Amino acid sequence: MQLVAIVGRPNVGKSALFNKLVGKRLSIVDDSPGVTRDRIYSRCEWLNREFTLIDTGGIEPKTDDVILAQMREQAMLAIESADCIIFVTDITAGVTANDAEVAAMLRKSGKPVVLAVNKDDDIGAPPPGFYEFYNLGLGDPISISAVHGHGTGDLLEAVFDKLPPEEAEPYEDDAIKVAVIGKPNVGKSSLVNHITGTERSIVSDIAGTTRDAVDSEVVRGEDKYIFIDTAGMRRKAKVTENIEHFSVLRALMAVDRADVCVVMIDATVGFTEQDSKVAGYAHDKGRAVVVAVNKWDAVTDKTDSTMREFSKKLEKDLAFMSYAPLVFISAKTGQRIDKLFEMIKLVHEQHGRRISTGVLNDMLSYATSRVQPPSDKGKRLKLYYMTQASANPPTFVVFCNSKDLFHYSYQRYIENQIRETFGLDKTPIKLQIRERGDQ
Repeated sequence: MQLVAIVGRPNVGKSALFNKLVGKRLSIVDDSPGVTRDRIYSRCEWLNREFTLIDTGGIEPKTDDVILAQMREQAMLAIESADCIIFVTDITAGVTANDAEVAAMLRKSGKPVVLAVNKDDDIGAPPPGFYEFYNLGLGDPISISAVHGHGTGDLLEAVFDKLPPEEAEPYEDDAIKVAVIGKPNVGKSSLVNHITGTERSIVSDIAGTTRDAVDSEVVRGEDKYIFIDTAGMRRKAKVTENIEHFSVLRALMAVDRADVCVVMIDATVGFTEQDSKVAGYAHDKGRAVVVAVNKWDAVTDKTDSTMREFSKKLEKDLAFMSYAPLVFISAKTGQRIDKLFEMIKLVHEQHGRRISTGVLNDMLSYATSRVQPPSDKGKRLKLYYMTQASANPPTFVVFCNSKDLFHYSYQRYIENQIRETFGLDKTPIKLQIRERGDQ
C-alpha cells in the first residue's frame, strides 16, 4: 500500500487534517507547537482507493531545540519513505521563511508534493493572500479547512493524481507470503537466514538490527513462499532511535501484506506483554498465524513435561487466538523447521477455504437441533440461514430473527461447530449476525 506523508512547520493544522482524512481522532490536536512528536499512521480510503497516511511532527528547518530537531528527523524519514507528500501551510500566517525552507527540502527530495493551504474556513473564493503560496514553487496550491473539511476532496484527488502507479508484487499469485514478526532479538533474521540458506538479513545480538522489511523467495517442493523479515516491534516507550519509528511502521505494513504471520517468541525469556501486542496486531488484521517458540535448544533443564507445561501457559496467555498452532523451533540449528513449514501451509489452506451454502446450512440445522437456541421472555432465537461471505479469513453471515437473542455463548457454539465440521481449527473465523431484513 502506498504511503502519503503530511508535513509542514509546527502548528499549521497537520494533525487536524490527518484526523479529518482518516475519520478518527488519532492525532492529538493542540494549539501548542510540538504536540505531535512521532509519526502516526492510519489507512485512508477515498472513492474505493486506499493508501496509508502518515502524520508527522512539525519541521523546524533550523533549531537547537532537541525535541524539535528530533521531530524534523522524523519528518525527513517520512518524506524519504513516502510515495507522495501533502505540504500543509497556514493562510492566516502567510508564507513564512520556514515554509520556504521546507518547500526547498521537498523540491530537493524529488517526491510528488501537493501543497495545501489550511485554515481557509470561509466558503467562497480564497482571500488574496492565498495566491502568494504560488511563490513556493510547488505548483497549484489547494485551499482547505482541516476543521470543517472544505477542500479535502480536491486535496485527495490531487494526491491520487500524483501518486505513482502501484507496482505489482513481483511474485506468482500462488506464493504464500509469510511475515516473520515479533519483538526485537527473538531470532527473526536467523530464522529467515536458515530457511533461505543465505545471510540476506544481517544477524546480530543487538536488538533492532533489521530496519526494513526484506523479502526472500523460497521454494520447497511444489510450494512457493515469500518470507518477509521485519524489524522487531517494541513498546512505544522503548522506541528511542528515530529510525525505529519507521521500522515499526514497516513491520505493521508487512503484516498487512502477508497471508500468514509467524509470531516468534523467545523460549529463554517466555511470553511477555509485548509478545501479546505483536500477536494481537496480526489477530486484529484477521491473518492466519503460527506461533514459533524460538531458541528451544537454549532452554536448560528440560524434562519430558517442559514443552507440555510451556504450551499450557502459552495457550492461556494467547487465549484470544486459541486457533494459532504452536511450534517449538531453533532458528540456529534448524530444529523443527520442517514442522513450521507444515503449519504455515496448513493454516494458509484453512484461511482461504470456502464452504458451499448448502453444506453450511446442513451443519446449521444439525447444530440447532442438537443444542436449542436460547430464548428470553417466551421469544426464542431462530437461525434462518447461513452463507460464507468471504475467505481470508473465512467469514460467515448468519440471518436470524433477533440479534439480541443471539448471545455470545451461542455464537461461540456455532463458531465451534463450524470449526469442528469443516476442519477450520487453525484459522481465525468471523461470524456476522444479520436480522432478517438487514441489508
